[in-house]
Amino acid sequence: MLIRAGFDLAFEAYAPTQMVTMLSVRPSRFSDLRTDHRIVNDRGIELIDSHDAYGNICTRFLLQPGMTHLSCDFIIADSGEVDRQTLQAHQHDIHDLPAEALTFLAGSRYCETDLLSGVAWGLFGHVPPGWQRAQAIVDFVHHHLTYGYCHARSTRTAWEAYQERVGVCRDFAHLAVALCRCMNIPARYCSGYLGDIGVDPVDVAMDFHAWFEVYLSGEWHSFDARHRVPRIGRILMACGRDAADTALTTAFGPVCLAGFKVHTDEVASVIERVGEKMAA
Repeated sequence: MLIRAGFDLAFEAYAPTQMVTMLSVRPSRFSDLRTDHRIVNDRGIELIDSHDAYGNICTRFLLQPGMTHLSCDFIIADSGEVDRQTLQAHQHDIHDLPAEALTFLAGSRYCETDLLSGVAWGLFGHVPPGWQRAQAIVDFVHHHLTYGYCHARSTRTAWEAYQERVGVCRDFAHLAVALCRCMNIPARYCSGYLGDIGVDPVDVAMDFHAWFEVYLSGEWHSFDARHRVPRIGRILMACGRDAADTALTTAFGPVCLAGFKVHTDEVASVIERVGEKMAA
């Protein structure tokens, strides 16, 4: 299947201001792109790409005073299958983990493993290690937190989400990541696109989404505590220890987000809607 995705963001700056974004598709998905993936702007500002320590693409530029629109539109191929389920995936002993996975066992800005360790072992210590334990953590977080945009707070940590029992997708991901790490399962935070493909559409504006991956049986596997069930059409943009490593935009000065639109649709669905409009 083919998915058309992209965004249109508007920023208002009051003085020349440096900005870094992580809005590009992660390099691991480049081979699936069926059109160019280019971030463009309406003011001729030079955009410079680089890679961070986690392999994400960072785009750096200098915002000029006034309004600037940043946009991207692309088509990418997808298997059309739900997230891979490997129920027999095993959990590695610490000494068997590759060095790059060890980073994702430690606490981080939004994932306080020191505060949640006792909670995690009390809840999941009896669950067999591996896929079953990771799924148990997903199930717990999904039921423990109440989702709602009204609960959004950019400073909420995993510990605070556990206590407050509310949040948005990033809070679900942070709490699940922290609990996995407490149980010695390497877990990394992910950001990207996830449209309403294969599920009933939700009557709210499209947004970017946060989920997480765990390292089992020598591979990274996607889990989503917000939705709980496997989904179709994830498009990964960035991954890291938590949201601090994968910030969509970072402005080094006062900048106002004046517009925010994201789209993710199966291409066939787009064609059908265009046909319906023409027929009407």
